[in-house]
Amino acid sequence: MQLKAAVAGLAALVVAIAGPALAQKRIALSFDDAPRGDGAVLTGDDRTTQLIEALAKADAGPTAIFVTPRNFPAGQNGRARIERFAAAGHLIANHTNTHPWLSRTELDVYLADLDKAAELIKDFDNTRPWFRFPFLDEERNDVAKRDAMRAALDERGLFSAYVTVDTYDWHIAGRWVEAARAGVEVDRNALRDVYVAMIVDAAEHYAELSEIWLGRQPAHVLLLHENDPAAFFIGDALAALRAEGWEIISPDEAYADPIAKQLPETRFSGMGRVSALAFDAGARGAGVFNHWSVDEAAIDKRLAEAGAIPLPDPN
Repeated sequence: MQLKAAVAGLAALVVAIAGPALAQKRIALSFDDAPRGDGAVLTGDDRTTQLIEALAKADAGPTAIFVTPRNFPAGQNGRARIERFAAAGHLIANHTNTHPWLSRTELDVYLADLDKAAELIKDFDNTRPWFRFPFLDEERNDVAKRDAMRAALDERGLFSAYVTVDTYDWHIAGRWVEAARAGVEVDRNALRDVYVAMIVDAAEHYAELSEIWLGRQPAHVLLLHENDPAAFFIGDALAALRAEGWEIISPDEAYADPIAKQLPETRFSGMGRVSALAFDAGARGAGVFNHWSVDEAAIDKRLAEAGAIPLPDPN
């Protein structure tokens, strides 16, 4: 405990001495699982239109769209939707073909799935040689398998497109779908407020972890998904981030940050790279890592308290 406190204190002192440069907060947007199927309100096709327009209106610049090609048939005009993201200037990258867990899949099977996705997205404009692990699962059990996976990415010329700011936006989207199917009325303004608060609070949480445990503020990458909440509320979220001093940057700029070369030693990767590197630096305990933005029960409570969606029926 004394060592942990000393490390945290030293890192905080470095931040204080270094001054404003370390306080610069920059963040890039990334959207996983595109093209997703129909949501609570929007068809997949309409959602793509609305999200592209919302990002343009918010002056978001390019974002990263991580594609899961198995979704091409499931969503309306799936391939054409990715083409529209690319035409709007967004960056297209690999998220596997069928979205498997690395820790639950044989490595050769996993790599074949990754390679199939690469083949299916190679002809899109604005592609990047980036790979995003589904579930942020970089292999949670077997270090040798994790290292073999890293070597396989290097052989393919693929960059591990990590995140630094994790969110469970997918859970908010799922609760909205459940409510719509059950005929439960959703207060969309209250839903917006919870969604925006989740993104801003998560960004601030990981910024604080960075300052304390990394001794610097890296360029951050926000994990979101191509879903209805993003289409409706991303503009509000970006306005709120900017109000808190965040600069919205391109994924290209974010992935040029030195943190891109800092591969964690720990197998604790499910909350993103900042958390993993903080763990390597000595951070421990739920009080350090846990945050309501990555806690389904906590999100449900926020949704209910805001009057957006009632708590799930325990039965």
